[in-house]
Amino acid sequence: MSAPRVEVVLDFVCVHSYLGFTRFRHAAAAHRRTGGEVEVRFAPFQLRPDASPDGEPLFELHARERGEAVAREIATSSIGEKDGLRLNFRRAIFTNTFEAHRLLAAASEQDNGEVMAERLFRAYFTDGLNIADPPTLAALADEVGVAAPVGGADSLRAELDRVRALGIDMPPVFRFPCGTITGSGEFERFRQALRELA
Repeated sequence: MSAPRVEVVLDFVCVHSYLGFTRFRHAAAAHRRTGGEVEVRFAPFQLRPDASPDGEPLFELHARERGEAVAREIATSSIGEKDGLRLNFRRAIFTNTFEAHRLLAAASEQDNGEVMAERLFRAYFTDGLNIADPPTLAALADEVGVAAPVGGADSLRAELDRVRALGIDMPPVFRFPCGTITGSGEFERFRQALRELA
């Protein structure tokens, strides 16, 4: 009998996706330590599918679109600290996430999706890496120990279309067999939803 499945819809440039995935992952680890089972299936979402893969500093994007005062407020935010995350909004390079999702799909096929997802988030939000850059993605794949994707672009586009057809217009979304949690959620809420899988 296969483990119950949770579908996780996220995008790597979405801070709420990072927070939600971190809390869910901690809850899943606790669930597994007590003998519970759960299979995580990742589903892609692109907040800005037209973003350039060349990337630009996130601070500059915020300043242009929201004003410099807001950009500074975001850059000095303590968001993520309670979850043990070090987010550097001044260092982050906003970019297109298509290739990062393609790498995650390949890693998932190699049973390394959860580790790869965390590394891609950290590369973007902490390390200031352009996660659309092919050599950068190759290095991250090597670090995690997965083979870089070959092909898969068409299937990824089909998955992006499927997620949109579900009516999802903002990540993250955690689709449990017994219900859905939207937004970054809380550890205890994820923990309870995982208990209900049993």
